[in-house]
Amino acid sequence: MRLFAATLATETNTFSPIPTSLDSYREVVFLKPGEHPTDAPRMCTAPLFVARRRAAAEGFDLIEGSCFAASPAGLTSRQGYETMRDQILKELQAAMPVDGVLLGLHGAMVAHGYDDVEGDILERVRAVTGPGVVIGVELDPHCHLTIKRVQLADVIITYKEFPHTDVVERAEEVLDLVLARLRGTARPVMSVYDCRQIASYPTTLPLMRAFVDRIKALEGKDGILSISIAHCFPYGDVAELGTRVLVIADGDKAKGAALATRLGEELIGMRGKTAPDYLDVATAVGTAMAANAAPVVVAEPADNAGGGAPSDNTTVLRELIARGAEDAALGPIWDPVAVRLCFDAGLGAHFPLRFGGRTGPQSGQPVDATVEVTALVRDAWQSFGPTRVPVGDCAAVRIGGVDVVLISKRTQALGLELFSNVGIDPLTRKILVVKSTNHFMAAFGPIAKRVLYVDSDAPLARDYRRIAYTKVQRPIWPLDAETKPGIIY
Repeated sequence: MRLFAATLATETNTFSPIPTSLDSYREVVFLKPGEHPTDAPRMCTAPLFVARRRAAAEGFDLIEGSCFAASPAGLTSRQGYETMRDQILKELQAAMPVDGVLLGLHGAMVAHGYDDVEGDILERVRAVTGPGVVIGVELDPHCHLTIKRVQLADVIITYKEFPHTDVVERAEEVLDLVLARLRGTARPVMSVYDCRQIASYPTTLPLMRAFVDRIKALEGKDGILSISIAHCFPYGDVAELGTRVLVIADGDKAKGAALATRLGEELIGMRGKTAPDYLDVATAVGTAMAANAAPVVVAEPADNAGGGAPSDNTTVLRELIARGAEDAALGPIWDPVAVRLCFDAGLGAHFPLRFGGRTGPQSGQPVDATVEVTALVRDAWQSFGPTRVPVGDCAAVRIGGVDVVLISKRTQALGLELFSNVGIDPLTRKILVVKSTNHFMAAFGPIAKRVLYVDSDAPLARDYRRIAYTKVQRPIWPLDAETKPGIIY
């Protein structure tokens, strides 16, 4: 038995002012066949990582294709996308004949000329393999689960957790179902229910935590092989944006459709209840400063680089400075120029620095202050589960009672190392401001005495009615009060 595996992934914010080029992939994941590290998967490469680990023991040969991934930003260039896609297709063609294909994709990638990148990849992979080859796909839940993808693949599974702590486990399930189909021990059939809604579903909050736990309990029983919730990615303006429920049943499509309908109706009943409460900037900072227990973690999802934002908005920082906050730390602010200036000034320097507020109007005003350079680190990283995420060269600067982490490689706040790299102990700070939506919770949740969410004036508006969609199929909640949910596949 022969399996081919490859990855091509990014999360595209179609409103982002930051273009995604081929160099954007080279900076993050740009691995030729056989070059994937052995320690842990990289962004969306878990299917290849898992298959490599299991191939010898389970009696199949793995042919490794290339792996390409970039940090979330704006549209990928047409030439860049086609170059990477065609390289993977060339490798697949050379590997033929194969029995199965494993693809690590994101699900919300958009390139110039391609609103449904993953659908395009699957269509071309299927053209190479023909109808008899089993195609398994792992997707991020913040995906657009288009009908085209479901029609072309045999198995699609999304991560269940947000933050995404189960990437490897879900890749194991993809491989399990692909092998079961090839060995004739299961006949996966997919059903999809469209909830017709745009929402956020952090699984660390009680309502979604209980929902995901119920889903897990249903799997492996009564002919249900897998259940996935495609949360949607609200900042991708594409036709099939929205929450969808995917159920894989063993040969019984009607059973899968019935369960997908039941679960979809549950999600519709949760409208407006699955996301945290958001405070305005002044209220969030004031509440954090007045808290008796520490640390208070203040999350700023609107400037989350993981959603394609620049991560250089200064509004929350300027509020902390104006109020004279003490024992506060904020990060990350993406500003490679400021980092370079800090390195030039040197450790311990006090000098006038302008930083932040660089990318566009929604980055806010830059901060102009005399800062103290308290730390300088080359090639730093932070952890996210088993993976090390690079932050590049970074610097810590102090303004009064506030320490700021400046980074040169754009990413969101994920691990405690974001602060500890530069000598800031998160446990000793009264206030920690993190630019992230919910991935920060895996590391910061266990140490936080309280978590507050702030909706700033940064680009990722938490009220989706404020987003200027032009392509999204209507009606859809919360843009429209009345919707028409139902089974679509």
